[in-house]
Order: sequence, then C-alpha cells, then structure tokens
Amino acid sequence: MIKKNNLEKPIHKTSGKLYIVATPIGNLDDMSFRALKILEDVFVIACEDTRQTIKILNKYNIKKRLLSYFHPKEKKRIPMIIGFLLQGKDVALVSDAGTPGIADPGFPLIKEALAQGIKIIPIPGPSALTTALSASGLPTHRFIFFGFPSPKKEASRKSLESLKEESATLIFYLPSRKLSSFLKIIQETLGERRIVIARELTKIHEEFIRGNPTDLLKTLEKKPLRGELTLLVEGRQKKSLRP
Repeated sequence: MIKKNNLEKPIHKTSGKLYIVATPIGNLDDMSFRALKILEDVFVIACEDTRQTIKILNKYNIKKRLLSYFHPKEKKRIPMIIGFLLQGKDVALVSDAGTPGIADPGFPLIKEALAQGIKIIPIPGPSALTTALSASGLPTHRFIFFGFPSPKKEASRKSLESLKEESATLIFYLPSRKLSSFLKIIQETLGERRIVIARELTKIHEEFIRGNPTDLLKTLEKKPLRGELTLLVEGRQKKSLRP
C-alpha cells in the first residue's frame, strides 16, 4: 500500500481545482488549446504579472479576472486563492512565461493547496530549460537544473566547485548583465568546457551561441547580449583509457 506524503490530505471532494498552466516563453502561438480552454473556464487566474498575462488573454479574446501573484505577495495572496478553491471555484496559476513553479512563483501555493486536500492539475507546455536543452547539442539523458545562480560571486564559485566531477549537463537561468562574470567563474572552476547560451527562445531573434568560456568572453566583448538567458554547461567528460 502506497502511503500519501504527510503534506497531502485526501482530495477535498467539493473544492475547486488548481490548474498549473504553462504559457509561452516568447511566441504567443505556442499556447496550447487545452491551456486556453482552462483559462476560459476558471473563476480566476493567479498570475505573476497581470501586464504579461493580459497579452495572452487579449490575443485569444479571453476576458477573465486576474489576481496578481508574485514573489513578495505570495504569502498574502495564498489565503485568498485557497479560499476560492475551498468554495468550489477553479483557479489557474500562470507565470510570466513558461511553467509555474520552475524558478517562478507557485511552490508555496501548490504546497498549501495539497495540505488542504485540493486537487492539482498540471497543464503542460513551454519551459525554457527543456527548450534550450533540446537544441543545445549537449547530452540530454541526464541534466541538473539550478535556476538562477546566487548573486554572490563566492557562493556561485563554491557551488560550481562542488560540480567539478558531475557528468550531467548543467542548466542555469541568468540575466545578461551577469553573463561575463559567471563565465569567468565557470572558467576558473570547471575549465574550458562546451557551453551553450540560448537567447530570445521562440522569438524572432532566437539565438544559440556555442563555445568554451574563452571564446564566449571574446564574443561578448564585441557583442554584449541583452535579456534573460538560459546557459548550459557540459558535464565532466570521462577520458577514454588508452593502452
């Protein structure tokens, strides 16, 4: 017999459902039919930034109540959202782009919903990390996602030092202003490994930049990048044994 996690109560039969809805990471045409139907049907949409979500709703002629749900407001909004759900009203959770809860707001709400016996239904769709990985040319059979690295250089350095022997592809989200400094830390800790920088994914100016830290740092001196990036680092490669 499989035991339930102690954070999860039996499903509350009269409560609404919490839908975790993935939204486009750039190109709004990537919105799925199922996701659009959910957004049309729910009582309210909890979103990271109403200004971003309204772009999707306007494109697909959906009129729905929006509730702002971003990091500083998460704790304040959770009781209200749980209240709607316990009243039998369905709620959709979306982030600005991609899949909620993946380096985006969502986890505290999902955790509390489970504790209240509310059914969670994921609506799959775009995610920058899998989109970047699929076209990176780096090994995909095993990877580790770290989200945004620590803003403190020494903490980032220690984190990368601990990954020297890791064979999995390493994936980070990174603001472009931090790219050069982070590449230097990679160079100092992991050496000249293959790196892929994915920028503007699914948009008109989508770009994949590949090279080792030395090459990439030279490229950035000539052409700085803008926006948020997905950065992939090759894992440690085993050296072949020669007779």
